[in-house]
Amino acid sequence: MSLGASMRAGGGKAGAARRPGRVRRRGAVALLLALAYAAGLLMFVLGGRVSSSSSLPPGGVEVASSLLRRRRRVEEASAPPRPGSVYRSHLVFDRLWTAMRDDAASASSSVSSAASWRRSMVSAEQNKLQIALVSLGVCVKILSGNLMTSHYQNSAEPWVPCVNSRLTRSELPPSNGYLMVEANGGLNQQRLSICDAVAVASMLNATLVIPTFHLNSVWRDRSKFGDIFDEDHFIATLREHVRVVKTLSEDVLLRFNYNISSIPNMRTKAYSSPNHYVQKVLPKLLELGVVRIAPFSNRLAQSVPSNIQALRCLVNYHALRFAEPIRTLAEVLVGRMIQKSSLTGGKYVSVHLRFEEVLILTYKSNSYGISLHPIKMVCTFQDMVAFSCCTYDGGWKEKTEMDNARERSWRGKFRRHGRIINPEGNRRDGKCPLTPLEVGMMLRGMGFDNTTSLYVASGKIYNSEKYMAPLRKMFPLLVTKDTLALPEELAQFKGHSSRLAALDYTVCIQSEVFVTTQGGNFPHFVMGHRRYLFGGNAKTIKPDKRKLVLSFDDPNIRLVFSSHYAFNQ
Repeated sequence: MSLGASMRAGGGKAGAARRPGRVRRRGAVALLLALAYAAGLLMFVLGGRVSSSSSLPPGGVEVASSLLRRRRRVEEASAPPRPGSVYRSHLVFDRLWTAMRDDAASASSSVSSAASWRRSMVSAEQNKLQIALVSLGVCVKILSGNLMTSHYQNSAEPWVPCVNSRLTRSELPPSNGYLMVEANGGLNQQRLSICDAVAVASMLNATLVIPTFHLNSVWRDRSKFGDIFDEDHFIATLREHVRVVKTLSEDVLLRFNYNISSIPNMRTKAYSSPNHYVQKVLPKLLELGVVRIAPFSNRLAQSVPSNIQALRCLVNYHALRFAEPIRTLAEVLVGRMIQKSSLTGGKYVSVHLRFEEVLILTYKSNSYGISLHPIKMVCTFQDMVAFSCCTYDGGWKEKTEMDNARERSWRGKFRRHGRIINPEGNRRDGKCPLTPLEVGMMLRGMGFDNTTSLYVASGKIYNSEKYMAPLRKMFPLLVTKDTLALPEELAQFKGHSSRLAALDYTVCIQSEVFVTTQGGNFPHFVMGHRRYLFGGNAKTIKPDKRKLVLSFDDPNIRLVFSSHYAFNQ
């Protein structure tokens, strides 16, 4: 080989050796440019200089926002939790139980001396003014007596019941036909549907057929209207306002071959206006003589003319009387609560707890589709606790149960793309149901001592052996319908959640103080019914949970004595 050829060959080998180096350098430059691009976008966003998506390359804002969210999540994970974010109430209780027990001993010798919680204040004068209701952040509505001034006491406008002269009575014109509805949900959702059904029947000048109840997949209560409410009383109370019958007439049934599902179903949107019923439903009613609306839950607007609202009130507070078996046992339970409350003059506190587990019944079917044997399955955290996405002190086992319960009940709802479950934020925002322990500490902080009789209205409490034990320690006179009634008295109501809820409803209405711990139809109906019965001055405790969680997370919270006594008038 010639020298020139040898040099060319050698040069080719050297060039081949240098090419990988150039590729690596180009890759490094590209990586640096990409990092610089991302850093620049992030600086624009953090500096507030991104005015619109047109100021950045396509997709730039989305990339920067994603980086910013990731950075925030990392920072939040590494930073200590904000006050009120983590459930530490059980630790506070352990620290203060000795003081509470000593206070209970002193309360037995002097009923006028009760305990209150206080958070440490910088100023001694401020500390004197920091009473229990302020420190615990408790919002007490319609609470009269020495503890709090009545909400209506200083009001310029006196309280007026919702059933008054606006509800006119006149001879009913000929009926336009029959209205059938199917109420769904639990006891108080059904109650709401019945009130709306009467109102709609009045607007349409229709004859209302006693509502049927949908078999709910959660409650699984096969009770009919007459099993829960007094049908004859319902019809008689409304006879001057709306015609009500127990069944359709024979000629109408014959026209539809005795098949109710053949009757046209006028599917109606939630919270429909009175005009909707007059314009859409009434023509069909006049044409066929009967219409059906199913489901019928929240199907009438809340804002209606005053005479329609007064009719709703008449239904709720007068026409819907519980059936005699429920009424009889409920009166017995109220009497026993009064007897058990002799240390407080026959006055007792009722608490509605939403810290429940739900019993779900599934059914096996044969080849003909007939349900055979129910299979009991306890779905823990099925109710408010699971839906609120809160965590307590149960660790990994509790978290797994919550995840499984949410998936069984709301398939995929909490696993959707972009859905972020933030238990700490939920607790700070006051969205977490109070545990029995937290309810007990709140009441002890308000001045209710261990001589207070407590009635707890709820279903089966989740992990009740653990969570109810502290509440029973603070209030040894605590009872539920299961401990207040004899087993043979409750036997006829077992397996019927709406009838059992009716017992709780009655006992809560007659209590001196009602405590609501979470939203829902039950507490709203109870609060309204108590206002109606007691002239607007029923005592209801509704906690401000945003402030309450801060107190339960305060390491300096302590027990002091106060001159307040919660039942003073």
